[in-house]
Amino acid sequence: DPQQTELATASKRKLRRFIVIDEVVDKLYGSKVREYFEENNVQHKILALPTTEETKSMDLVLNILHEVQSFSLDRRTEPIIAIGGGVCLDIVGLAASLYRRRTPYIRVPTTLLSYVDASVGAKNGVNFLQCKNKLGGYTPPVASFLDRSFLQSIPRRHISNGLGEILKMALMKHKGLFDLLKNHGKYLLDTKFQSCNSFAHHGDAALQTTRIAIETMLEELAPNLWEDDLDRLVDFGHLISPELEMRVLPSLMHGEAVNVDMAFMTYVAHARGLLAAEDKEQILQCMRGLELPVWHSGCSWALIQRALRERLKHSGGQLRMPLPTGLGVADIFNDTSEETLERAYNLWVKD
Repeated sequence: DPQQTELATASKRKLRRFIVIDEVVDKLYGSKVREYFEENNVQHKILALPTTEETKSMDLVLNILHEVQSFSLDRRTEPIIAIGGGVCLDIVGLAASLYRRRTPYIRVPTTLLSYVDASVGAKNGVNFLQCKNKLGGYTPPVASFLDRSFLQSIPRRHISNGLGEILKMALMKHKGLFDLLKNHGKYLLDTKFQSCNSFAHHGDAALQTTRIAIETMLEELAPNLWEDDLDRLVDFGHLISPELEMRVLPSLMHGEAVNVDMAFMTYVAHARGLLAAEDKEQILQCMRGLELPVWHSGCSWALIQRALRERLKHSGGQLRMPLPTGLGVADIFNDTSEETLERAYNLWVKD
């Protein structure tokens, strides 16, 4: 906005920014970030932190807030900037929401998972008592800045991990997105979502895939930002995965745990007669093509029962189970019997 730019540059006061960056991202891009602020004559403090599921705690939030207080941040004009993966964005979002009741913050995602998932919506949080995101709130960022060039440096497994959340949206809402993943999955993994002119027969699959994934996520989240309605298609893959992910840390990444959950729920949909055998096989084949796990030994029948009991507790006494009813179409069900779940589980394990 030219007016805002003019106001910022006309001000006598020097621009100041507080930046929290994941320590791995800092090693790769920290010098460029510092150079950017120096060239633009911005006084800045960069706090590099280890942001992983294991460190995602209130202790780290308080650590950030001590530094913010020392920097003397003006919450009206100086947004905190978070540069990193989903864990970093979640932690900084919670810290910003607590500081003087609400300080604006900006999300800069650097992994595919955070690019298509954590960058969208209002939620933030930390793990507590070995439960995923047990403490948190709903404070949307003032902006999310998306730059796919960050994805060049992340390992292939992290690309696959992000593809799990993209596949979730494809299965729930968008057959075209499913076809993109099925037809271009290996190319997206090989090129790490960079737009490459030399692969014209793929079109710009990276841009199309990320754009559709984010648009479909926004369609679902925007009307229900504070989760007043608990019937949410975006919960697909998130009924069992929170319990599984925390139980087997660090062997499964978030998108991988989500995919294990989605694979089981695909069997549940088939066992209920909602999904044809051919569609079930197409989904599993696509998952394997995206190099995502379709099963994990830690996902026992006892864990599934425990996770679904937790689900009932926190979703108004109903399972609210999103299930695919075809490729790119889905519905929410509250009447899946234990016998159906166990039959689906036994078939899943056998396969």
